[in-house]
Amino acid sequence: MSNVRALVLERQHELTLRDIDLPMDVSPGHVKIKIDTVGVCGSDVHYYTHGKIGPFVVNEPMVLGHEAAGTIVELGEGVTNLSVGDRVCMEPGIPDPNSRASRLGLYNVDPAVTFWATPPIHGCLTPHVVHPANYTFKLPDNVSFAEGAMVEPFAVGLQAASKAKIEPGDFGVVIGAGPIGIMVALAAIAGGCSRVMIADFMAEKLEIAGQYPGIIPVNIKEQSLVDAVNAHSDNWGADVVFEASGSPKAYENLMDLPRPGGRCVLVGMPVDPVPFDVSAAAVREITFATVFRYAHVYDRAIAMFASGKVDLKPLISHTFEFEQSIEAFDRAVEARPTDVKLQIKLE
Repeated sequence: MSNVRALVLERQHELTLRDIDLPMDVSPGHVKIKIDTVGVCGSDVHYYTHGKIGPFVVNEPMVLGHEAAGTIVELGEGVTNLSVGDRVCMEPGIPDPNSRASRLGLYNVDPAVTFWATPPIHGCLTPHVVHPANYTFKLPDNVSFAEGAMVEPFAVGLQAASKAKIEPGDFGVVIGAGPIGIMVALAAIAGGCSRVMIADFMAEKLEIAGQYPGIIPVNIKEQSLVDAVNAHSDNWGADVVFEASGSPKAYENLMDLPRPGGRCVLVGMPVDPVPFDVSAAAVREITFATVFRYAHVYDRAIAMFASGKVDLKPLISHTFEFEQSIEAFDRAVEARPTDVKLQIKLE
């Protein structure tokens, strides 16, 4: 164990920037990474404001942060695919490689998975972390650390797009223009959708999303989403619908959005159970899929950044210094309508 400086969630509503003991020994198959940039995620903020997410409760001090990029400074025994000096980003969820879920390729739903900044596992808002090499990905020279720290949230969008089984030219709809909703929309465009309608009631978020080609913003304060979808599809409906808001209200007319035989991917996670009209879904043979984090998409996300297929730089609203970490989280709690992604730079 080493005594290192970190952003620590002591308990609900209490953050400190202080020294804490963290494991820093580099075991076989692992690498030590000097952290450069960390993104502030909604789940980190939720632990700060609520002290828990579902069954995961902050019962003891925990280092926050799980969207990160940095530079390898030390290799453990047996690591051959990476080198000291490599610029990398890290997949924060580590499964049991021998579990049944992992052997099926579903390592993201392995019950034994440990995930940065999910109690009781410490996160990465600290100058150095040790991480398995198999979940550490080299960044191309033309992908910045800031972009590298965006791979994690974009991976959720890619997972959703993969689950949607998009076909070239599909018309997509995304409910919710928060960070994940915008990531989903961009992944759907990159995955083959000809156009994606994104719906929210915050005009500022919609303006940000609407700057991307192929994305059609709809302000549901001013217009019915069902009417907008029908107008853009000759009353046929969308080929793929992504629910990315987590709002129970989204389910009130969810079945009216997909076309007959369409597909619906549930990305947002409501706090409480929501009503689900099975009959309405059945008579139109709507296919449903769900998303929990991601699996096998990090390399694809990085390749899309490097090729210029996806540009997330306009979504980075502000970057804070490490010593301003608490200020960064307090601003995230404000939920300013013009903010999409806040980042913290440790270097």
